[in-house]
Amino acid sequence: MTSSRFDIWRFRLATNNQVQVASLKNQVMQPVAARTARGRVQWFAYLYILPAFVIIAVFHIIPVGYAIWISLQSGTVRRFQFTGIDNYLRALNAPEFWSALQTTIFYTLGTVPLTMALGLGIAYLLFQKIRGRAIYRTIYFMPYIISTVASAIVWAWVFDPRNGLANHTLALVGIPAQQWLIEPTGIFKLIGESLALSVPGWAEGPSLALVAIMIFAVWQALGFNVVIFLAGLGNINSELYEAARIDGANGWQLFRRITLPLLAPTTFFLLVISLIFSLQAFNHIFAMNRSAAQQLGGPLGTTRTLSIFMFQALYENNRAGYASAIAVLLSLLILGLTLVQFKYLGRRSEGE
Repeated sequence: MTSSRFDIWRFRLATNNQVQVASLKNQVMQPVAARTARGRVQWFAYLYILPAFVIIAVFHIIPVGYAIWISLQSGTVRRFQFTGIDNYLRALNAPEFWSALQTTIFYTLGTVPLTMALGLGIAYLLFQKIRGRAIYRTIYFMPYIISTVASAIVWAWVFDPRNGLANHTLALVGIPAQQWLIEPTGIFKLIGESLALSVPGWAEGPSLALVAIMIFAVWQALGFNVVIFLAGLGNINSELYEAARIDGANGWQLFRRITLPLLAPTTFFLLVISLIFSLQAFNHIFAMNRSAAQQLGGPLGTTRTLSIFMFQALYENNRAGYASAIAVLLSLLILGLTLVQFKYLGRRSEGE
């Protein structure tokens, strides 16, 4: 009897040991197998993203690295000499750089908020059930798809001081003709002079030439903002409006309490994209200056943005390293503003 019990206990002990060993093997081998499977899946996935990575590397990453390398050099395009951060120090100590930065800020503040506000208002109107709204949507979007250079040349004619449409329109309301694209005086100073008011130098504002370029920029980018806001409005559940109307909400309350909060992701996207585009503005400024028989930068450099300043350093002064340093500084400015927006506005747009 004792022998049989001992055999039973020994059998149970051996069985338990085998179960524990098998369980331990499973615990050890399962993660290894899972990691191996994941590794195979990851390498397989990398094959799909390889073509896109090659394109991005060839056309974006490598050029950026090459631009940074050039920014550390001096001399012409064919004769470089390493100078470290001298180009950056020269740019940061140049009054022309800070003047161009100020012009860029004026341009951005004068175009981005106005374009977004008008785009939201027009999109909200075109989202209503009105007759012919598809035609209106097409009309508003057309300026965005027209060639920037071609439309900029036409607008340069509109602002022609002698025969331009802008001065003819001002004459109808009794306002004297303006010089527009060749006027370096600040817009607020001009308004103060017309009202016999004295405006201090720090409050003169952007030049009338830059304001004319801003008007064109708003006209061109408005259609893009309208289309994006229309897409955002289409994603809002109409039942929310119906429930709010049943509770007695008026039109302004619907817009403020439902439309604006639910459009936050769309507004955030447009803000980021619009800031990037405005800080890089070049084509229409170049075309309008040339069409008005002005040198790059406009009258007294009042339309010289950082992009124009960089172009002048490269193509007019043949200073590739200096121009690359300006480009890197502009890129850092855009990157910094974008990160700030994502940090302080990105979470709010997602409702966090």
